Amino acid sequence: MTCSLAAIWLTNGLVCKVLGLVPRHEQIVARILGDGFSRPLTLLIGLAEMGVAAWILTGWIPRTNAIAQIILVATMNILEFFLAPDLLLWGRVNAVFAALFIGLIYYWEFVLNYDDTEKSSVCS
Repeated sequence: MTCSLAAIWLTNGLVCKVLGLVPRHEQIVARILGDGFSRPLTLLIGLAEMGVAAWILTGWIPRTNAIAQIILVATMNILEFFLAPDLLLWGRVNAVFAALFIGLIYYWEFVLNYDDTEKSSVCS
């Protein structure tokens, strides 16, 4: 599961934003933050998402990581829900998928791994 979560962040950051292979991501950034700097901001967001993927893989302070992921996903999706629903893959229904992803992150870190005192930093 660790590798799957990291892969989601890496794909969204690298493929969709840094490489720009999914143009609507930059359109969403332009809608929310303005046209003037949408490409560099999209690039920075993508690099940050790649950083989250790396953080997940390191296993460093995993509970803090999970909380950060939950906050990031919730914030991004709330903004998109109200400011750019027409640019989302599934419109406002995207919020359902975001909630499921948040639930998965929570369940993985705080339910399944509740008693883990030491985690491996590699995918297993």
